Amino acid sequence: MTKTTGRLVRLPGLVLRCAWVGLIVACYGVVIAGSAAGARLRRSTGGRGVRDGDRWVRMLTRLGPSYIKIGQLLSTRRDLLPEEVTTPLARLTDGAAPPRRRRIERAVREAYRDRPWPFREFDWEPVASGSIATVHEAVTLDGRRVAVKVRRPGIERVMWQDFTLTASAMSLMGMLPRLRKMPFKLMHAQVGGAILRQLDFAAEAASLRALRDNLEGGTRTVTIPAPLPELCTPETVVMEFIGDLRRFEPGELDLDTRRSVQRAVLGTVYEMLFIDGFVHCDLHPGNLYFDLNADLVMLDAGFVIKLPDPVRRSFADFFINMAMGDGWMCAQIVIESAAEIADDCDLEGFRAALGELVSETSGAKSGEFDLARFAGRLFDLQRRFGLFPAPEFAFPLLSLLVIEGMIKGFDSDLDFQAEAIPVLRRRNIPRDAQPAVER
Repeated sequence: MTKTTGRLVRLPGLVLRCAWVGLIVACYGVVIAGSAAGARLRRSTGGRGVRDGDRWVRMLTRLGPSYIKIGQLLSTRRDLLPEEVTTPLARLTDGAAPPRRRRIERAVREAYRDRPWPFREFDWEPVASGSIATVHEAVTLDGRRVAVKVRRPGIERVMWQDFTLTASAMSLMGMLPRLRKMPFKLMHAQVGGAILRQLDFAAEAASLRALRDNLEGGTRTVTIPAPLPELCTPETVVMEFIGDLRRFEPGELDLDTRRSVQRAVLGTVYEMLFIDGFVHCDLHPGNLYFDLNADLVMLDAGFVIKLPDPVRRSFADFFINMAMGDGWMCAQIVIESAAEIADDCDLEGFRAALGELVSETSGAKSGEFDLARFAGRLFDLQRRFGLFPAPEFAFPLLSLLVIEGMIKGFDSDLDFQAEAIPVLRRRNIPRDAQPAVER
């Protein structure tokens, strides 16, 4: 624990946070469980699902940013969860209640205390309000229209407390006999650390630049706001302002446009995953939009992970072999990239079981292929046979799970795996050595 972390996570505050989380979960758990029991007795839902969805939203909002993030990701999985759950959860992507103006103003003034005030105009009423930051429209002294992302006051302390609490919970889970072999601590360090890195606004500004550089000149039209490094601070990210945005949803788009949108999103995500190893894990409807031409606009780069190159290569090799229906090779890649293999692992049994799973899903269309179910069955096979994957594999899967849930409603006939093949063929060619693609 660093000196800064020690200041943020003190025992009295941690105990209070633990008590608060426990109280909120217990209270809402009793209400939701009671509602479910009553509905079973009446043999009718009677609208219970909508009310329970609202209760989940209120509970996650009260618990704070780490839990809101979970709700945002779950809201994209309309293919797995009932509409009465995902519809209320989707409100979490539209924005959380902003802090009071005086707190925002104090935070921004403090961020620029050591330099001249750079704004000619600053709208203290946010244009967007997320779980970690608010976004404000401003005009610089030289007349540029910009968006200023401001970290919520006090958010660091809460997120570090939650990180510490979940680390303790993972340690306890690792003591259970059936779970002792699971690398919970390593998984928590990777995933929890990635969530904490959303507090690092210097890293987010760098991620915005990297995403723009990587995707510029590619096969897809994607707009990403350019950061203005000279105006950024540890508490703010200043970037170009992009207006006239529309929500990322099918709406009244015709079928050809819907298919074009699907291919654009998948192509962009595949480029990030398989070529750059740069994974955006947070492309929910609050961060992905259309412009007036129905081209993609990608905002926010807080939850972006740079994969180690061996992990990028292994994931890309697994995906292309899955698309080709080569289950044996998929199993071999999992075995070679595993973080740990149990002494009693039945490798041949694992190869046979994964081969069956791959043959079932190879070539499935969007409406037939269910990545969440596939991933669940894959992880179950690994658990049963004693192969534990590198924790970094969770990030590309998370990215694809979020996107899959969002774009299935655009067209159910698209082949997710076939769309990846053109990108996967370039997976081992450095981007600067790849031929230019006509836009």
